[in-house]
Amino acid sequence: QVQLAESGGGLVQAGGSLRLSCAASGRRSISSVHMGWFRQAPGKEREFVASIAWNGDNSYIADSVKGRFTISRDNAKNMAYLQMNSLKPEDTAVYYCAAQRFGVLATTVRNYDYWGQGTQVTVSS
Repeated sequence: QVQLAESGGGLVQAGGSLRLSCAASGRRSISSVHMGWFRQAPGKEREFVASIAWNGDNSYIADSVKGRFTISRDNAKNMAYLQMNSLKPEDTAVYYCAAQRFGVLATTVRNYDYWGQGTQVTVSS
């Protein structure tokens, strides 16, 4: 199993930046799982943001955040990160870190097996 805990959310003005962190722990090595970031606004489906392969050799970024957000990981530190720049009000959501055990790197909620509790990101205009 993998336990995940997000941090770094908060309130920021449009155009600002935030860096989200995801700390992983548990019996399964973080190096054995793909990592992803998703977000969910009130009344909306959980939405893919970014994902990165177990060894960092492949990643995907949602079109809505491409050029503004960057996903990274540091397996030695048991951490994954989401750097968010040029934030927009429509980025406001609860952001979740997730881990995928099997298969090719995915971009859908159903392929992820472990989830953090979420961290709120609010972007004001």
